[in-house]
Amino acid sequence: MLQASTALRNYMLATGSFAAALAGGFIKIYAGVPPATADSALSGNTLLTTITLNGDGVTGLTMATTAASGAISKPNAVWQGTNAATGTATFWRFVLTADTGAAITTEIRLQGNAATAGAELVMTNIALTSGATQNIDYFAVALPA
Repeated sequence: MLQASTALRNYMLATGSFAAALAGGFIKIYAGVPPATADSALSGNTLLTTITLNGDGVTGLTMATTAASGAISKPNAVWQGTNAATGTATFWRFVLTADTGAAITTEIRLQGNAATAGAELVMTNIALTSGATQNIDYFAVALPA
């Protein structure tokens, strides 16, 4: 289930757009039991990979500049990372660079499940191997009507 942190919801309600809230952030893919909410702490989860622009490890991601039909997607850009560990991807978080993974309601986060089908991040293979390249070719977020 797609989960927005309290800080992300508050930002979108009073400050700015979803795209602006997460601009420059990273998608981190983890193994282990997903935290109960996007505000919850990581707990014994293994960071498998961090997705950055062009896989450079430092440049954050941005969403497209326009939305259509209530959804916004990644632009035509390479979102990539090099796996830091071997494991089975179970969930991901789109976070800003300073996010510590602690239990907190002031961090802007988006969290979802990872699987080969029926998840918020559909992956060709959820068995990730350390040192291998991981791409995200399609990513979109929609708001309900």
